[in-house]
Amino acid sequence: MSRRRWIALVAGAAGAGIAGDAFGPAANEVKLSRIDLLLPGLPEAFDGLRIAQVTDVHLPANHEAAARALELLAAERPDVVVHTGDLLERSTAADALVEFARQARGTLATFATMGNWEWWGGVVPALAREAYGAAGVQFLHNEHACLERDGARLAVVGLDDPVRGRPDPARALEGLDDATRLWLVHAPGLASGLPVARRASLVLAGHTHGGQIRFPPLPPLRIRGSGPFIAGRYPVAAGTLYVSRGVGTSGIRARLNCPAELPILVLRSGGASPHVPGQ
Repeated sequence: MSRRRWIALVAGAAGAGIAGDAFGPAANEVKLSRIDLLLPGLPEAFDGLRIAQVTDVHLPANHEAAARALELLAAERPDVVVHTGDLLERSTAADALVEFARQARGTLATFATMGNWEWWGGVVPALAREAYGAAGVQFLHNEHACLERDGARLAVVGLDDPVRGRPDPARALEGLDDATRLWLVHAPGLASGLPVARRASLVLAGHTHGGQIRFPPLPPLRIRGSGPFIAGRYPVAAGTLYVSRGVGTSGIRARLNCPAELPILVLRSGGASPHVPGQ
């Protein structure tokens, strides 16, 4: 069942009071999540690096949620901001992406990659690269870039969307040694098959919206590309996966029992990162 149809069915069954909140305040509020992540093998130079993950804004809709995310970023001033897809729903609104991304940048670096909605909306990689470039953001499409600090390197690897595009991890890793990897991929189902390195990696994904509208004890809606993941932190072969609930909404502009989030991920060297389902 599609997300749109599932949400329409459960929303139709909700009471007027619940629906009023779901389509109003809950759809526009964005909560800050602070997560410490222990990455075995992370160079000490990157201990404490703060990464903000922005995903699933779905511009040009979700104006209030997008503005709230920008307020949080301005207050937090993270070192790195990563945009993990579905920021834009149609190519004719590319200016909205440029304006948003220009304000949603890290103090050290900012990276972005593709989502399925960019593909569906005609925002092909060439157009996405142009728009992000105009905003001062480095676009990664099956390619990598490296952050350097005190002689240490952290590789940021951006993959194409696995639902609509053609992710190519081998191509993205060409010329890269065994550095710690920060993988950016829109749909989290791909995380289970990423190559394992000597140093533990961190994989950041979105796509699921955390289910967006949830009626416990019913299970959350899982859409194509989600795999077994819905939201929060998970162990995968390559290291640790974090799936953000995202900033905006899709299909039905509502949220219920599933608040939007802006994760601030603080990298820590050494140790092992525990699995905390749904955090």
